[in-house]
Amino acid sequence: MSKIKLDEVDHQILDMLIDNTRTPFTDIAKKLLISAGTVHVRVKKMEDAGIIKGSSLTLDYVKLGYAFIAYVGIFLEKTHQTKFVMERLNEIPNITVAHITTGKFNIFCKVRAKNTKHAKEIIFMIDDIEGVSRTETMISLEESINDKKRLMHSIFNELN
Repeated sequence: MSKIKLDEVDHQILDMLIDNTRTPFTDIAKKLLISAGTVHVRVKKMEDAGIIKGSSLTLDYVKLGYAFIAYVGIFLEKTHQTKFVMERLNEIPNITVAHITTGKFNIFCKVRAKNTKHAKEIIFMIDDIEGVSRTETMISLEESINDKKRLMHSIFNELN
């Protein structure tokens, strides 16, 4: 599949949708001085190309009572157990992100919990998975950068 060519209008549409995926196409059209149909066609083109994959809500986990974040590095007994362990991790809803990695850990996870006691319970659940030899946990003191736009702007500048 060939690389899709994005122009400044596509970039501005993406910029607004990253801020709020629920922004009506009519609002985007008014701001960009184009028709809502044009916005629809361009978004559809980016969806068909796989650049835009669905849309999502951003939850405020602190307001929901899940302010505690920990990162858990998982060491496996054997590398071939990765798939099995990932399937078990997927069954724990508090694991919001999991990566198969190279380097120190076999798997690296982001865990959201209510507090340290709750995090300990989740970490013990991870430790109990067959194939996990041990874990190493880091506690997040603060999420200082969570910016989806900076990378998008950098990628867009490379394309031009």
